[in-house]
Amino acid sequence: MAKRRLNRQQKWRIEKIHGERAARATRRERDINRQLQSGELGDEQSGLVIAHFGKQIDVEALEGDHRGEITRCHVRANLGALVTGDRVIWRPGSDDLGVIVAVQERDNLLQRPDKFGQLKPVAANIDRIILVIAPEPEPHDNLIDRYLVAAENCHITPLLLLNKTDLITEANRQRIDALLERYAALEYAIEQTSIHTAPEDDHTIEMLLRDRTTVFVGQSGVGKSSIISRLLQDSSIKVGDVSQSTGKGIHTTTTAKLFHLDFGGNLIDSPGIREFGLWHMDIQHLEYGFREIRPLIGHCRFRNCRHQAEPGCALLGAEEKGEISPERMQSFRRIYAEIEASDWQSPAG
Repeated sequence: MAKRRLNRQQKWRIEKIHGERAARATRRERDINRQLQSGELGDEQSGLVIAHFGKQIDVEALEGDHRGEITRCHVRANLGALVTGDRVIWRPGSDDLGVIVAVQERDNLLQRPDKFGQLKPVAANIDRIILVIAPEPEPHDNLIDRYLVAAENCHITPLLLLNKTDLITEANRQRIDALLERYAALEYAIEQTSIHTAPEDDHTIEMLLRDRTTVFVGQSGVGKSSIISRLLQDSSIKVGDVSQSTGKGIHTTTTAKLFHLDFGGNLIDSPGIREFGLWHMDIQHLEYGFREIRPLIGHCRFRNCRHQAEPGCALLGAEEKGEISPERMQSFRRIYAEIEASDWQSPAG
């Protein structure tokens, strides 16, 4: 899918919204400066962003007398966008509202494009991405590869979790086994579960999340919300079913939030993503994101090789030798074409 182009009315509307946001930010910054000058704010302390609601963010105190307590905070205008999982420095205020004054260096940042092609941060400081797939809706290499490329470039360890194994039949078993074997051959960790029919699989899920900060991603309808609900035993988390008319899942999660798990570790419940676009990445990021292609970068005869039919292409040679599967190569070419069509220019660095 190419990056969406905006018409004149959409551009005007976006500019208007940005102007209104800038005006509100200026008013907030004036109020924060007044509090700083009058000494109304407490001492600086470390905190963890566990949820955000527009320009107000929930921060958990990580030290001091109020350790473990959550405070709603404003953000200083010069800090940019903060996300769930960010480690911050904040100061408590006299009106039960705090102020975030600094953000600590991130280990990584997971982002996705919005409907206008603008990058939207999802979560930070993640140890593991669990990519959930299921027999229904049918898993496809191309969608899986999008998530894996994003994880590889963010330097976040991915794991494939086949959920709803009770839906495996003689009709789909061979296809699913072949798909899993392709990723196992690339040394991706793979686990299987059926959270509804096999309660003993709860232990498997717990072991995957223990002592880590984890985010679940995947196609809607694969059971992410069901797994999260079972982990948290929280009936307020709505579970989406697969639409009978389209076979695609119904989106249910709306706000990213960090949960502390009783058995250790953190879980970030992120919004469901039906299609994970990669047009915010350039060709170099795409090549790096395919594990079997990464060692071949720079070995083609021509520096501007597009890996289609050029003589001396290292990727084509590897495919002929069976070192790159036809399915992965097809997926790579499809994403490559989408990036070319998107006119995206990756920022320097």
